[in-house]
Amino acid sequence: MNGKLPVALTELAVNHVEFYVDDLTAETAKLVDGYGFTVAGITDPALTAADSGSVELRQGSIAVVLTEGYTGHHPATGYVAEHGNGIADIALATSDVDAAFDAAVARGARPVREPAVRRDTGTVTASIGTFGDVVHTFVQRDPHGAHRMPPGLRPAPTSGRADANTGLSALDHIAVCVESGQLEPTVEFYRQVLGFHAIYEERVVIGEQAMLSTVVQNESDTVTLVIVEPDGATAPGQINGFLRDHGGPGVQHLAFSTDNIVASVAALRDRGVACLNTPATYYTLLVDRLELDTYTVSELQALDILVDEDHDGQLFQIFTRSTHPRGTYFSEIIQRRGARTFGSGNIKALYTAVELDHANHGAPAL
Repeated sequence: MNGKLPVALTELAVNHVEFYVDDLTAETAKLVDGYGFTVAGITDPALTAADSGSVELRQGSIAVVLTEGYTGHHPATGYVAEHGNGIADIALATSDVDAAFDAAVARGARPVREPAVRRDTGTVTASIGTFGDVVHTFVQRDPHGAHRMPPGLRPAPTSGRADANTGLSALDHIAVCVESGQLEPTVEFYRQVLGFHAIYEERVVIGEQAMLSTVVQNESDTVTLVIVEPDGATAPGQINGFLRDHGGPGVQHLAFSTDNIVASVAALRDRGVACLNTPATYYTLLVDRLELDTYTVSELQALDILVDEDHDGQLFQIFTRSTHPRGTYFSEIIQRRGARTFGSGNIKALYTAVELDHANHGAPAL
């Protein structure tokens, strides 16, 4: 490390994540109608140029910003042409943007945008480069602790749909795919530049494929990234496919937490969100794999929800089917009952279940 980590970096928290999209209206509808988000902020023509439009969506403490570029001059236009719709910015709140930016650059970060104050709103922001084309924008935290709306947006009129959410409460983690050989340098970036710690690492083998992952987390446990690379010594798999179709490293999925995954997944399905199917064999094997402490096997099987366990407890999770034209982004819904890991046991259990189902019926169930 390059000296003691300044307070401006130890206190980081996710302010919002920003997607660059090709159709702002359509993507907003997916999150509002499908996931139960509420439109909290909209572009204010008096505060921004006419080359883009943005919407901020919120549910619980989750804040997602969608931005469409209207001209070739806006960075969203080039990003979408290169990668398709995707997360371009993981914005981090801090009490001192200048101190955070200066410290990060001094510790090796690539500066993207110098600290600047918006005259209209007084919001201070600055950006550094991370993996691929993704940046971290430091956003000056509201002195009273309230969520800071991104510059250029104004509060949206109240929708009157306060009961429309699906129980998603927070951002559990962000999953990132990097090229083979780039896991260690990416982890080192977060250690060296932002003072994160590696809290979990493993190699997961799925048949002839394998992937390596390391979970990094900041000192205050408010920002968690799961960084994954394909094992170059094994057959190409899902991570290779993401890197190929996305055009390089990027965010593969956001994991939204809930206090009741059965209720949340049922609500999502009722709204038309499709999730991955799980073979019945998975639940047959589940009885011998662990003892459930929250839901019954039948409750989980009815909604295709997966369950895993570590020394601290259990976690329940499910992944949505990608609606991305390139199939590169999807969402995860997760409920933790003490567990601190990320469900790698489910990957192995699913593979075993699919193989057994294939042997019994002649075709994979997934």
